[in-house]
Amino acid sequence: MSAWLGAGVPSTQVAEWAGHSVAVLHRIYAKVLAGQAASARQRIEAALELPPDPETANRPQTPDDGRAEPDTAG
Repeated sequence: MSAWLGAGVPSTQVAEWAGHSVAVLHRIYAKVLAGQAASARQRIEAALELPPDPETANRPQTPDDGRAEPDTAG
């Protein structure tokens, strides 16, 4: 379920697949959901063809936001 949430599947859909209520899913997987705000804004901006939000455009990714960390190996 963490993978589904991290991939951006709506929590309502994940809850249905898991047989949980949305409230239970949010309580159990709050850490996975916590870092998704910036990613959600970026998807909305891309869908609406809006310029990126300068507040989040240069913010470093965090390990628990569902996105992979950049490869820094040379």
